[in-house]
Amino acid sequence: MLFYPDEKLAIFIDGSNLFATAKSLNFDIDYSRLRRYFADKSRLVRANYYTALIEDADYSPLRPLVDWLDYNGYTMITKPTKEFTDAHGDKRIKGNMDMELAIDMMGMAEHVDHMVLFSGDGDFRRLVEAVQRRGVRVSVVSSTKTNPSMIADELRRQADSFIEIANMEEAFGRQASSDEIGHP
Repeated sequence: MLFYPDEKLAIFIDGSNLFATAKSLNFDIDYSRLRRYFADKSRLVRANYYTALIEDADYSPLRPLVDWLDYNGYTMITKPTKEFTDAHGDKRIKGNMDMELAIDMMGMAEHVDHMVLFSGDGDFRRLVEAVQRRGVRVSVVSSTKTNPSMIADELRRQADSFIEIANMEEAFGRQASSDEIGHP
């Protein structure tokens, strides 16, 4: 993985995708160490975290993480989840943040040299390609060490570099405990 001290860098974290990947690998992300890791390697311009929140719940397990990130150098991009009834009559919750993340990456492309995308979602392949056409290098962070792999092959191939998050545990992971998953 190649970072340059004078390059302007932005981080884009697909919160639900990163959570699922870390959980599959049985480790938790230390978001303070993650931010510091990239800030030490380059000129970190922005660290965005995207997640949908259940609005009418008395308590959301995501709320402490969202608040902590918001106060500790991350730009939080959230929206309320939508509840719907599926074809079988079951209540489901939907909260996709792909469009918000894509708009922000395209908007930041003229201001940075390198972007790091924390997601394995194959839907982002064309986004990565569009950002690269604007002259921005894109590194993708996800995992092939889960079963099944958390990164879509087409996204991994499109990225300028792939960072296996399982190999980054020493840099910005910490052992997860059953009552701490997802909290800073």
